[in-house]
Amino acid sequence: MTGERPLSGALTEAGLDDGRTVMVKRGDGTGAARAEAAGLRWLADAGTVRIPAVHGDDARWLVTDRVAQGPASARAAARFGRELAALHATGAPAFGAAPPGGPADAYIGLAPMRNDPGEDWPRWYAEHRVLPYLRSAVDAGTVRAGEAADVERVCARLPELAGPAEPPARLHGDLWNGNVLWGADGHVWLIDPAAHGGHRETDLAMLRLFGCPHLDHVLAGYQEAAPLAEGWADRVGVHQLFPLLVHAVLFGRGYAEQALAAARAVLRTAG
Repeated sequence: MTGERPLSGALTEAGLDDGRTVMVKRGDGTGAARAEAAGLRWLADAGTVRIPAVHGDDARWLVTDRVAQGPASARAAARFGRELAALHATGAPAFGAAPPGGPADAYIGLAPMRNDPGEDWPRWYAEHRVLPYLRSAVDAGTVRAGEAADVERVCARLPELAGPAEPPARLHGDLWNGNVLWGADGHVWLIDPAAHGGHRETDLAMLRLFGCPHLDHVLAGYQEAAPLAEGWADRVGVHQLFPLLVHAVLFGRGYAEQALAAARAVLRTAG
């Protein structure tokens, strides 16, 4: 190496002797680094959205290419929408399927995330994405016991709320704005996945939840390549329950209130 430059948190930028610059991410020994590496490789194998190459990983380190960043643009956003649709269309063996070589016990951010495959999306989403984090939030007192019923009612009604059945999509899984890099090459690059087989609307709902530049162009590009099922806009709150409850577990009551508001809005719309 020719030098290192510490960045935020566990991230360091390092120069290699051959002139390349890589990102070195320090793991905590839990297996999160290996899970992330497997997810990056799985997403990259699709050959759609730009993904930094993985140069090495173990329980404590992950080394990837550095992405040279540039400005966000409507043109890049529309291209990203089309590429994201193509990524989702490459599919997964099942809902909850882990990337090849990836552990069943993975992570979304700092929160554990279990990848247990299932064939029925409404049941799988309730059992393995919404309810585990709801229980953790109730146990921590972040969600009060009496409040949990609203989320549980949404889960009970998921078969009617989920929309038309779709095959498992290859998801990034943690697609908030911080994991969307606008490259100097005019393409969007994705980092820090919690990749798994899921419903394609979940990635799009997370983009909307935490904001994304030129989101209208992203959605237009996506719809051009792979139109979403009728009523998708009414299902955004259903798909946002998962990331909101994860954030409630990690960051507290404010996100719990957002999750509860989302659940109540879904129930009001459903009637």
